[in-house]
Amino acid sequence: MVAERPTVDESYWMATAPGAARPPLGADLTVDVAVVGGGIAGLCTAWELVLAGLDVVVLEADRIAAGVSGYTTAKLTALHGLAYARLEAEHGADAAALYALSQQDAVDRTAALCADLDIDAELERAPAYTYVTDPERAGEVRAEAEAARRAGLDASFVTDTELPFPVAGAVRVAGQVQFHPRKFLLALADKITGAGGRIHERTRVTGLRDGAHCRLSTENGAAVEARDAVIATHYPVFDRTLLFTRLKPRRELVIAAPVPADAAPTGMYLSPEDRVRSLRSAPYDDGRRLLIVTGESFEPGAGRVGERFARLEAWARQRLPGYAAAERAYQWSAQDNDSSDHLPYIGHAHPGSQHVYVATGFGGWGMSNGVLAGRLLAAHIAGGPRPAWTDLYDPRRLPAMRETGELARFQAAVAHHFVGDRLHTSHVDSVQDIPPGSGAVVRLEGKRRAVYRDESGHVEALSARCTHLGCLVHFNDLDRVWECPCHGSRFATDGAVLHGPATRPLERREAPGDET
Repeated sequence: MVAERPTVDESYWMATAPGAARPPLGADLTVDVAVVGGGIAGLCTAWELVLAGLDVVVLEADRIAAGVSGYTTAKLTALHGLAYARLEAEHGADAAALYALSQQDAVDRTAALCADLDIDAELERAPAYTYVTDPERAGEVRAEAEAARRAGLDASFVTDTELPFPVAGAVRVAGQVQFHPRKFLLALADKITGAGGRIHERTRVTGLRDGAHCRLSTENGAAVEARDAVIATHYPVFDRTLLFTRLKPRRELVIAAPVPADAAPTGMYLSPEDRVRSLRSAPYDDGRRLLIVTGESFEPGAGRVGERFARLEAWARQRLPGYAAAERAYQWSAQDNDSSDHLPYIGHAHPGSQHVYVATGFGGWGMSNGVLAGRLLAAHIAGGPRPAWTDLYDPRRLPAMRETGELARFQAAVAHHFVGDRLHTSHVDSVQDIPPGSGAVVRLEGKRRAVYRDESGHVEALSARCTHLGCLVHFNDLDRVWECPCHGSRFATDGAVLHGPATRPLERREAPGDET
């Protein structure tokens, strides 16, 4: 029985599957493959490689399955919003068919892993829907259903759903998966170490030498020699092919409340309307399920996160009677990266590399793409037949002419922050103007400083320049962290790195106006 509680500022997955700590890397190590990143892409890659008989180590900067993979909505589906009509138009029918085949393969692979390895991840088969309520957009959804069906999915256009409000139309694909991602990944991690693999937490990789053999250096001084290295850090922390020019980060908010089981959807729902809305439910306790609502897509550092949560809450209470009668139990936020051509990058990191691989640009569909990445990267590294979709996801693919507009928009947004944020005046005139429990970028002695004041009046001052590529950070008022709007790095109020691509903390500066 899950007890009632006030809202927890934590993901349900993290709160209900804490997991045991794993030791940091304490000495130099030589292995066949080093996997950097302990989320779904990294752990699935490690499992497939261990299964192939290779000596593998996973190096995680924080805790495994505690980054993006611990804060997902955990919908594992081949239906990705309105992807298929776009893929067919931009890349052709064959590419759309390969995309559908690879995504459904990942869905089925996850179900098979849970069955074969006896993993209790609360896995449920359920239909996935992409819906709209605006009649003027019904044709768009009908076109997506037709494109998805041409791509090979068992897709249909419907106008009736179990939602407690009418829809103008929806795409429906049966046989998809929803599960508890932490329970799945923590169990898979145990299988990895049980089969001879190694996992080290609190081990931030800060350097990578690419060559006939790879050498990875870590923050604590230990090094790893490996024949091959996989960068599975969500946003690549090492990027010699400038993938950062083809990736755009975004954040979304999640709220969840226990509702009577008969008031919870059994399917998974997504709408592109209202700044994106996503619904699903998960097992909770006797007679109830956890209703999970996601939305309010926005740029990291955009601020007013509390207002965004309030909008999402108001929408849920207006649209979902079960939620309206419940008390919110959990709230959290997630981060995703969109690629400029709407396809992930999975494979060789750059044209000159034969031994460094990358997995990124999952576009909000990290569960299926993470499992897909594990299978595809293992085929690259362990040898044997490669999937038919290998070239589709190759990071070395050249941008097409049709991609130039999206690339220009991505870089214009970065330039806006890199240059524009330096031209703007500060949000506050002095450190004394910063309320307790808040932060702001302030000009001190001609320099921009990221200044946080805690409830006791203690002031923490840092350089406001992100240590990745130098954009100015912004303060997230709800999570109380510093965020880079350019590439999505996140830092604690003391400057520690919480989320890459940055690998170095914000530099400390003298803290004026400290009232403690």
